[in-house]
Amino acid sequence: MTAADLERVYRGERGRCVATLVRLLGDIDLAEEAVQEAFAVAAATWPERGVPPNPGGWITTTARNRAVDRLRREATRGDRHRQALLLHTPDEPEEVGPVRDDRLRLVFTCCHPALAQPAQVALTLRLLCGLTTPEIARAFLVPEATVAQRIVRAKKKIAAARIPYRVPGDAELPERLPPVLAAVYLTFTEGHTATAGDDLLRPDLCAEAVRLGRLLAELMPDEPEVLGLLALMLLTQARAGARVADDGTPVLLPDQDRSRWDRSLVAEGQALVRACLRRGAPGPYQVQAAIAAVHSDAPSGDATDWRQVLDLYDLLLRLTPTPVVALNRAVAVLHVEGPQAALDALDGLPLDRLHLFHATRADVLARLGRARDARAAYDRALALATNGAERRFLRGRRDASGTGTEGAT
Repeated sequence: MTAADLERVYRGERGRCVATLVRLLGDIDLAEEAVQEAFAVAAATWPERGVPPNPGGWITTTARNRAVDRLRREATRGDRHRQALLLHTPDEPEEVGPVRDDRLRLVFTCCHPALAQPAQVALTLRLLCGLTTPEIARAFLVPEATVAQRIVRAKKKIAAARIPYRVPGDAELPERLPPVLAAVYLTFTEGHTATAGDDLLRPDLCAEAVRLGRLLAELMPDEPEVLGLLALMLLTQARAGARVADDGTPVLLPDQDRSRWDRSLVAEGQALVRACLRRGAPGPYQVQAAIAAVHSDAPSGDATDWRQVLDLYDLLLRLTPTPVVALNRAVAVLHVEGPQAALDALDGLPLDRLHLFHATRADVLARLGRARDARAAYDRALALATNGAERRFLRGRRDASGTGTEGAT
């Protein structure tokens, strides 16, 4: 077993193991520490003994046993017997809520309304995705100390307020849904383009986000934004097989071999988009899914209906007037109105710390024949990018004088 093998198990199983331990222990910190200790034991023993048939089950059992040992050591005489009974009972804890899924329950716990939204997001990415504090800080362009404080405060709030570890009942679901959708979407986004490391994709996170999206669609089949998010993830995931070149660098959407797209996921996503359109209640996830559906309809990049894409981005910008949406809209402007109009749309956006902003601007500048300015913009993008595959891609674009299209991948 290599370090890469252990890393794959860690990425694929950590979130599930932590979620299970949180349910069993009722203590997030203890669950995290126990799972971390279990992986340390795995690193020491698996190279000689081999990877067990069910690595996740092995980690969960080992972590549970470590937690039992710790509670026994730290417990007072009066509560030691109670803790032992709690952790050795053969029966599952009484189920509360409509869905038996540890990870979905964990997302709802992290996204409880008693927590501030930035804390909800940070805690979800930490527990479910296994992102480190520096990775979360880079993803949201905030200092590491800020992220660390948010996570610590969120855990304390959950413990102090005794926030239940469950999927809420029907009456509570609508109020609780928006941050949960955001957390699932951010999980997918991290899988789609990893914040750090040499690989562009984290397939484990994409698969987990889609799985959670399907559960939410079963739980709330009449919520258009739930269906919109699932459609968006399916249509985006359909392109995964064409998004990475042989050298590991990204392949931009217009350049992708569409014969490698997963047509079953495309068909499923498009059907969900049509179902959303019939409801006539557009929301941000539905509009993004509709944009992805337009791309999936085109037989090639050149045949894309960019006017329709731009119209949809205009709607999305009205629904969600954020600089990132404006950045993505500028790419559509480039294809419809030309590079000068795209540059005008980009200028003034407060995204100086986002590498994709500078990469997009570099491409537009190159199209305008401003090679020196384009190279400077690529240099700025390279200084900000933290994913190895993206850095190699940007370096190649810069060295090729910045020609080409900085589109979605």
